[in-house]
Amino acid sequence: MKTTFQLSLALLALGAFNGGAGAWAQVAAPAARRPTPPPAAKATQFTDWTRVDQLLRQYTTVSIGRGIIGKVLPDGNVSYRDDTRVPGAIALVMRDGKVIYRKAFGVDDVGAQTPLRPDAIVRIASQTKAVTSVGAMLLYEEGKFQLDDPISKYLPAFRNPKVLATFNAQDSTYTTTPATSEITIRQLLTHTSGISYPIIGTKEARAIYAKAGIPSGIGTPAGSLAQSMDKLGALPLLHEPGAQWTYGLSVDVLGRLIEVLAGQPLDQFLSRRLFAPLGMKDTYFYLPATKRGRLAQLYTESADHKTAPMRPQDGMSPDYPKAAGTYFSGGAGLSSTIGDYAAFLEMLRQGGTHGGRRLLKAETVALMTENQIGALSQGTNKFGLGFSLTTAQSARPPGLSPGSFEWGGIFGTTYWVDPKEKLVALIYTQKYPNTTGNDLDDKFKVAVYEALAK
Repeated sequence: MKTTFQLSLALLALGAFNGGAGAWAQVAAPAARRPTPPPAAKATQFTDWTRVDQLLRQYTTVSIGRGIIGKVLPDGNVSYRDDTRVPGAIALVMRDGKVIYRKAFGVDDVGAQTPLRPDAIVRIASQTKAVTSVGAMLLYEEGKFQLDDPISKYLPAFRNPKVLATFNAQDSTYTTTPATSEITIRQLLTHTSGISYPIIGTKEARAIYAKAGIPSGIGTPAGSLAQSMDKLGALPLLHEPGAQWTYGLSVDVLGRLIEVLAGQPLDQFLSRRLFAPLGMKDTYFYLPATKRGRLAQLYTESADHKTAPMRPQDGMSPDYPKAAGTYFSGGAGLSSTIGDYAAFLEMLRQGGTHGGRRLLKAETVALMTENQIGALSQGTNKFGLGFSLTTAQSARPPGLSPGSFEWGGIFGTTYWVDPKEKLVALIYTQKYPNTTGNDLDDKFKVAVYEALAK
């Protein structure tokens, strides 16, 4: 029988499949005195952020003890009314390269009523995918591979792939048929490879990957990407390469490709080629000791809406960003700040440049942010090389221009870039599951465009 945790994770993942953006961590240790973050940006002269402020305050207001929204229970948990959303949220909006809104609302520690800070480090989970995808395209520009190269050219474990034919749910045995083609690097970037996910993938993939010991990439600090991807390469695909859009470990495979082509671990490559040039000083797979106190607490929600800090479960330590880990999940492993990730997105919005320095060619950014899956779809969106792409069907509501690119993480982080409006926007929370607040990202999008329209 699945645990409540697994069922909830699968439910949230389904939201990501349909174009939304939605993962494990324990209460952080009490932080040492933290540096004062930069002040929140003042609204521009013609922008009224009242609606955004009201929305975020509504979703994060918590009063402990007097029952305005919640009260502390005898077991130390916090019981909320049904209209309670999240303990805290951080939001940032940039337009034409300038930060025009940056605020944090609510609390980090509900019991101590410690305010959530704008510079808090949060678990960004699947937002890691875009970073790894850009890392791969850096090597593409150097001529290290072609997009339609078979991945087996560089990772032999994926040679001669097989497709799942039959599956016996009683003992997880299965039969396969040879795939008609090899997996290409383009298919890894677009999630059309046929590779699924542990825990949140199809029932067949969950069982097969669990028996083989394939990790999801979150909360799995031990082992190595090389070992796990070699095991994954021997397992069956869920469908023929290129036949469907299937969310899965494709970008973890891409991370291993980077390691092979660059000749160094993924964390070192990304730090040297992306984080350092972009000034992303708070972005890591595993936090150094000096920054662990800034890791935001992650909360969870039970079926009756009781909220408490996430605790270890299903054999996974929720405090994984504080581990001295060796597993660098290209699809889900990073923690970062909202400011760091905004710098990464702004580089893409500016066609690959940052501070006058070019990291990617404008043509490469254009390639990454145009439809790469043809007639296939990801919900009502299309998909590029690492990004979900807004279509005319999915643009309104909430107001994004067609051609905007977006994604998020299952712990409650969402971002989008609207090139037409010269806009970069992000909203970060840390709660999983979050049934009472899972509409915050869409409401935030609407409120941002309303503010800009005024």
